[in-house]
Amino acid sequence: MVVTERSPRIPPRLVQSMLLPAMPTAVVLALLAVAAVPVRDELYLAVAQTFEASFLGPAAGVVADKGLLVLVATAGALAVWSWREDRRAFRTLVVAGAGVVAAYLLSEFIKLVVTEPRPCRTLGIATVLECPEIGDWSWPSNHSVIAASFATACVLAVRRSLWLVAPLAMVLGLSRVTVGVHYVHDVFSGMALGVLVVSLVTAALLPVAARIGRPSGSEPVRPSSRPGELGGG
Repeated sequence: MVVTERSPRIPPRLVQSMLLPAMPTAVVLALLAVAAVPVRDELYLAVAQTFEASFLGPAAGVVADKGLLVLVATAGALAVWSWREDRRAFRTLVVAGAGVVAAYLLSEFIKLVVTEPRPCRTLGIATVLECPEIGDWSWPSNHSVIAASFATACVLAVRRSLWLVAPLAMVLGLSRVTVGVHYVHDVFSGMALGVLVVSLVTAALLPVAARIGRPSGSEPVRPSSRPGELGGG
């Protein structure tokens, strides 16, 4: 008697459930970015100059420079937990990782096409962090793309992580304004891009990943009581 393993099929409804919350979130972030464009200089100066002259400036610099490591560590911890406890969540997280890479590469391409100068160079003010070199363009914010991408990957894998990673991603993105290296619309645009790309890539690839190779999260099918037949797993 042969005992086989079956992959838990990825229901279309599960894939749809990934896109339904992501699309409105991306749209809202994109609308916030559009709304910020007409007043981009005023918003930027109000935030960047306030933090540069504030005792909070050094803390904002640390968050803006190193804060992504917290999200990366969170995703890593989630990967370890899901590998041990929930293989479907682990598979989703791995597939979403491909979306993170795709979002970053797309943002780099957009920056090279748009070539928007950094606000710290355009407006010439003192900032918490040193202004990036000419050629290191502003729109969209790569840090915001990566932060939103990692947060989205975590939420798609384990929904309840939303309450931790979403605020983290928002703080990390906006910190790039407080230290003076990005406009507000750079941040919201980057976050919209990260949410959208990771969600679309995950929804597209997850059903494919579930069919490739022997599934990690499958359960063995129990033999039935009658010889020559297999019971349901």
